[in-house]
Parts: sequence; C-alpha cells; structure tokens
Amino acid sequence: MNVRELSEKYKNELITLRREFHQNPEVGWKEFRTSRRIEEELKKIGIITERIANTGIIGTIQGEGNSKKVVALRADMDALPIQEANTSIPYKSRNKGVMHACGHDSHIAMLLTAARILQDLKEQINGKIILIFQPAEEIVEGAREMLKKGFLNEVDAILGIHVWSQFPAGKISLESGPRFAAGDRFKITVKGKGSHGAVPHLGVDAIVAASAIVMNLQTLVSREINPLEPAVVTLGKINGGFNFNVICNQVVLEGTTRSFNPDIQKKFPSAIKRIIKETAFALNAKADLEYTVGSPPCINDPDISQIASKSIAKLYGDDVICNLEKTTATEDFAYFNRIVPGILVFLGVGNKEKNCNYPQHHEKFNIDEDALTIGTSLYVQFALDFLNKNKNNTLE
Repeated sequence: MNVRELSEKYKNELITLRREFHQNPEVGWKEFRTSRRIEEELKKIGIITERIANTGIIGTIQGEGNSKKVVALRADMDALPIQEANTSIPYKSRNKGVMHACGHDSHIAMLLTAARILQDLKEQINGKIILIFQPAEEIVEGAREMLKKGFLNEVDAILGIHVWSQFPAGKISLESGPRFAAGDRFKITVKGKGSHGAVPHLGVDAIVAASAIVMNLQTLVSREINPLEPAVVTLGKINGGFNFNVICNQVVLEGTTRSFNPDIQKKFPSAIKRIIKETAFALNAKADLEYTVGSPPCINDPDISQIASKSIAKLYGDDVICNLEKTTATEDFAYFNRIVPGILVFLGVGNKEKNCNYPQHHEKFNIDEDALTIGTSLYVQFALDFLNKNKNNTLE
C-alpha cells in the first residue's frame, strides 16, 4: 500500500482522534490531558517519547537506513478560551469556555496518524524523524520554550501543517516566501491630571491625549512605511474614565502590530514610542509604552516547498495544489523555520455545505474532516522523500 492508501486505511481512527481532542480542549501550558494522550498513542505504536517544556512532546522514529539526515514534523496542541457554539455536533467541547477554534485538534490527529503510518513503513525511512507536539502556540510561547532544549540543532528540515477554513477542503498551499506575519503586542499608558468636567483647564485630559495618540499612530503605516510593504497597527482596546463629568487622569490602550518584513518589525517599537510621547507632550500629558515582541514572520523555504509540492503531487496530482494569499495572522512555527529550512502548509478544510465555513477563532469554527487524510499523507510522504534525497535533489 502507498502512503495515500494507508492514510485512507486509518481514516476512521484519524477522525476519532480529532474528535476526542476536540471534546477535551486545553489552553496553553495546561495541555495536561492532551500531552498524556499523545504519549499513550505514540508509546502504543512503539515510538520513544520525551517531555519538553512541561506539556510538549517529542517523539523519535529511527529509520533502518544509514543516513544521518533528520527531518522534523510539527503539530501544535493548545485550544482557545472561547465558548463553543456548535451545540448540535456530538463531539462538541466538554470544557466550558474552551474550544479548539483554530484546528490544533486536527493537527495532533494528523501527526499521530502519520506516526503510525511511518512505523508501518519504517524500512523505507533512511534517517531520523522527529515528531514535535508543541504547546502554547496561541500565546506565542511554546516554540521558544521548546527550542531552549536544543533538539532542533540536529534537524535538516521541518514541516508543519495548518488547517484553514477559508480555503476549499482538499486543497493545499505550499508556496515559498512569507505565509504568516510577525505579530507583536503593545500597551500604552497615557497619564494626565484629574479635574471636574466643568473646569477642564485645571486638569490634563488623558482621554483627549489618548484620542490624539490613536489618530497619530495611524500615520505610522500610511506615512512612514513603504506602501509596497504590508503592515498593520491596530489598537484593539481602550480603557479610561470614571464618570461623565470628570476629567480622566489615565487611559490605557492596547494593540498589535503585524508585518512580513523583519526590518519593519524592528522599527515598530521606537516609532510607536516617539509618536505617543511627542503627542502626549504636546497636550501636557505623559505616555509610556510596554512593547512585547511576539512571533517573527513565517517565511517558507523555497527548496523545502519544492520537495513538499512534489510529494503531495505524487499522491494526489497537481490539481490539489493551489495558491493562497499570505495572512496577517501569526504562527510561532516561525521560530522553528528561521533556524532550519522549513515550510508551514495551509490545508483547506472549508466546506459551506457541511457548515464548515466559519473563520479560525470563531465560536462555530469546524472543519471538513475528509481533508485530513491529505495532510496526514503529506507529513509521511514529505518525510520519506526528504530523507531519501541526495545533495543533487534526486532520490537516492
């Protein structure tokens, strides 16, 4: 049986696993049950496991060939603090206020099924395969924490898959270049001086200063960044004020930046700090910035992209491959593939007829599970193809 046939053979088990993880979602750094079940499934098929970063799991498959090459396959594990609204499905979340609204349950199930197939095909593995089950992706902490152990030092290539509900089920996007944006977050504290609303001249209105800051920050993208470079500065939260007739003495703003160019990501903190401080100064207020760097941009390696494209076409033909525009969402897989060559693949799971057309992070998010065998097949076939290619990019 080839890889595609084996994926179909294990399809029922694949979907059962996905639904189990969907019913039992856990947020970042609290994936205790998830980790235990992953360990149980891997040990059941004879794969050595190791705990990393508390809830992270590393599985190792040593092939029977003599190659020293190592390939890594990654799936993230955590869910989101969202109350699921899919009350009619039999596998809805059992954990109040927590939901797999981004598809990480699917990622776990695909990689576990791929591990099972790779064990079946162990005699074809010419090197080592590392299976990465990563926690805390949604809070952009898991990849960095796992990397502290140095396990990626021996890896030659890495592949991750992300299901995408805004992409037709069964289609796959593997193109090179930027795929996910860099994403940082910031907090601005604007300080004024309180007073009665009837005598504003005796105070310093933090709301007026904060409003000016909100408006002036919009010029950062429109006037300071090359218009050919995608960039975003979003202020998503504002909090301040006590009563309708009180001059507010403090306002807190929170927001995020997005970009695909690392130089722009580096520019944001100093530019934001300059704008907020000088705007506040002009209005007799003060402004302080707390800036937290999140994920770098996720940029797919062209050589790995080419290998993966040939792998999936070998099984499903060229028609399954489609281009998909990059997204300003973030993915901390970027920390992995900036160390070793790698790609993060989009797997389409959207299907309006099955009510699987809600975007990621929506309370009704769901997927067309029929597409999961394609992702499973890609994990397996890519690993085999990469390990069996020589320096001239031909099969050994």
